[in-house]
Amino acid sequence: MIRVLFVCLGNICRSPMAEAVMRDLVEKEHLSHKVEVDSAATSSWHIDEPPHRGTQEKLKEYGISTKGMKGRQLQKADFENFDYIIGMDDSNIRNIRTKLGDIDSPKIFRFLDLTDHRKDVPDPYYTGDFQETYDLALEGCHALLEKIKVENQL
Repeated sequence: MIRVLFVCLGNICRSPMAEAVMRDLVEKEHLSHKVEVDSAATSSWHIDEPPHRGTQEKLKEYGISTKGMKGRQLQKADFENFDYIIGMDDSNIRNIRTKLGDIDSPKIFRFLDLTDHRKDVPDPYYTGDFQETYDLALEGCHALLEKIKVENQL
């Protein structure tokens, strides 16, 4: 099983948006039996909370479920348990590396570095722009799924 973990600060906006979008794409490509997707936070602020209302509403517009999703904090064991650990911004990447013990690994990378944008995913908790987050998540997830398919010969 190939395991993917999206990480942001609170695990209620960006990383659950990417998790839900990626799960949807994986399901549509009939790869759910090969690719597992999760998300986590670098902070402990929203543990066990559902995704932000704005995230839920935006995903619902596109027919993507958030059922059963709840915030959790990144754990040291995640480094061993996941093949891809994707931070939504540079700050997340620094926090991931610190939390996991200053690990410098190619399995840890910034989400939009897989796209032509090569920028941070803005946090809609502060910007209020959940459409932009969705659009970037969709683009990034398409690129990530292609990377996974090539690297794992799917």
